[in-house]
Amino acid sequence: MEGISAKHIMLVEDDMSLAQWFSDYLIEQGYFVTIVNRGDLAIELIEEDIPDMVLLDIMLPVKDGFDVCKAVRAFYHGPILMMTARDQETDEVLGLELGADDYLTKPVKPRVLLSRIKALFRRVNTDTALDSHNIITFGKLTIDKKSRSTTLNGEVVAVSSNEFDVLCYLADKAGQIVSREELIQSLRGIEYDGFDRSIDILVSRLRKKLGDDSSSPFRIKTIWSKGYLFVQDAW
Repeated sequence: MEGISAKHIMLVEDDMSLAQWFSDYLIEQGYFVTIVNRGDLAIELIEEDIPDMVLLDIMLPVKDGFDVCKAVRAFYHGPILMMTARDQETDEVLGLELGADDYLTKPVKPRVLLSRIKALFRRVNTDTALDSHNIITFGKLTIDKKSRSTTLNGEVVAVSSNEFDVLCYLADKAGQIVSREELIQSLRGIEYDGFDRSIDILVSRLRKKLGDDSSSPFRIKTIWSKGYLFVQDAW
């Protein structure tokens, strides 16, 4: 199943029996998989190889998954799926704040893992479907879907893959209120449970990076009890 067109997934996991199990399963599904068992080595190899996706365990020797995620987001813009055996909301929130795109709690069911991987890849590829809509401009903000880059006032804004997807979705619906339910369903492929804070975290990070006022946002507004509104003429 491996080949030139196979997506490269880098699996960062120190439990080698579990890592091999994940690897064998994903190879059967048509992916090319490399395994790294230390956080410090993962940072070096992610920068060197630029894999299509990183599956990142939190509990790692030398540098943990949080440190790895924070470090690689300076140069790596592909999707990061974090995994942990600790079922704590604070871990999920911290992972998302540091730039992770999704989060799974172990034990991970194979089909759930596969569905999350496919959903993340779909999000990365969706923006290149129609060339005529590759570039969106609002004042001094430019969003290039093909290169997945964002510039504001002529300067590149470093956003994660997940942040970029949220920004694109809101920009595509500029002037319309978009609910959390719609964002989560469209971008993560799961139903909103009423407690998921991932979208709020992403919007908060986008506001900070895009010069929006967190206490009184005027570019990406919060519409109480309804959702978010991307303001067309605020850029």
